[in-house]
Amino acid sequence: MQKLFLKVSILFAVTSVLSGAFGAHALKEIIDEKHLLTFETGVRYQFYHAFGLMLASMLYKEYNNKFTLWACRFFVIGVFLFSGSLYALSVLNESYHFIGAITPFGGLSFIIGWLLLLKSVSK
Repeated sequence: MQKLFLKVSILFAVTSVLSGAFGAHALKEIIDEKHLLTFETGVRYQFYHAFGLMLASMLYKEYNNKFTLWACRFFVIGVFLFSGSLYALSVLNESYHFIGAITPFGGLSFIIGWLLLLKSVSK
């Protein structure tokens, strides 16, 4: 499981760099500044949590417990909910604004992931 999360963290890092480049070069030509900033926030948090997941997956080897495992899971969930919803909000038209209700659940997943990681190394 540790190796799987490590691979996912690397894929998250790669796709955040690709998404950032896409936003900076192609997307800025087709969406307004407000939506571009939303997109960039998604990229930034995906990148941060790629490293968080990488750290958690490496710690899983040392602290092989349910808290580390769940921290990894919550980071993955958070990237999909938080960054994914921000990407969708950026590129879809205003009739899909309800997607914004998903974003806080992604943020909460990130927070839970960090707290679980703290708990995992405190045992």
